[in-house]
Amino acid sequence: MNAPTAVLAEDEAVLRGELRARLADLWPELHIAAEAADGVEATRAFAAHAPDVLILDIQMPSMTGLEVARIASGKCHVVFVTAYDKYAIAAFEQGAVDYLMKPINPARMATAVQRLKERLATPPANLTDLLGALANQQSEARRFLRWINASIGNTIKVITVDEICYFKADARYTLVVTPASESLIKKPIRELTEELDPTMFWQIHRSTLVNVHSIAAVTRDLRGHLQLKLKQRQEALPVSESYAHLFRQM
Repeated sequence: MNAPTAVLAEDEAVLRGELRARLADLWPELHIAAEAADGVEATRAFAAHAPDVLILDIQMPSMTGLEVARIASGKCHVVFVTAYDKYAIAAFEQGAVDYLMKPINPARMATAVQRLKERLATPPANLTDLLGALANQQSEARRFLRWINASIGNTIKVITVDEICYFKADARYTLVVTPASESLIKKPIRELTEELDPTMFWQIHRSTLVNVHSIAAVTRDLRGHLQLKLKQRQEALPVSESYAHLFRQM
């Protein structure tokens, strides 16, 4: 019997590397025939390799994972990678092989791989109805925060989320840090994690959310703990062990 093949489509290089490494550990027989950083590349890789499995990020440039899955429906098994729980649950319950939530949980990944192995003996699911429902959900999805209002004396400062390097809990307030300024807001980290785009802001500590576009490098201190160096700030941000898996492939 030929080894099963897969195409891995994920636009975040770090996460794509993590998925590749975990698949190699959990399913060494699986051959990754191609990797793709956007939907067009994924479609071309699917046509060229006719894989048994497509691992697709729902949110990708040029074409979404949903659009790629529509082309592959009934022809191969699909696993969705998503930051949006409602998409993941719907995909799982309505016929897609499985789903993986960002950030990737190792135990959940092991479960997904086991289910994939079992389902390879069955015909791939027809995803037409599912993809239509997911597309509707995606179009109705709530908008994420685009700016933060921070009070400085009698002035309300408007800070776009693109400017923000990180948020850090500070007693009853949250510190909003940009390359050139620091401001305090009353919104707690817990609320920010629900209102910010999870593909842009990663929680690296119970008190810290970092803009992934602000990360310059990942290093280890003398005790072996991970720290993030930022592109436009001098301070380093500690990464707690609970979130260290986000950066293992960096």
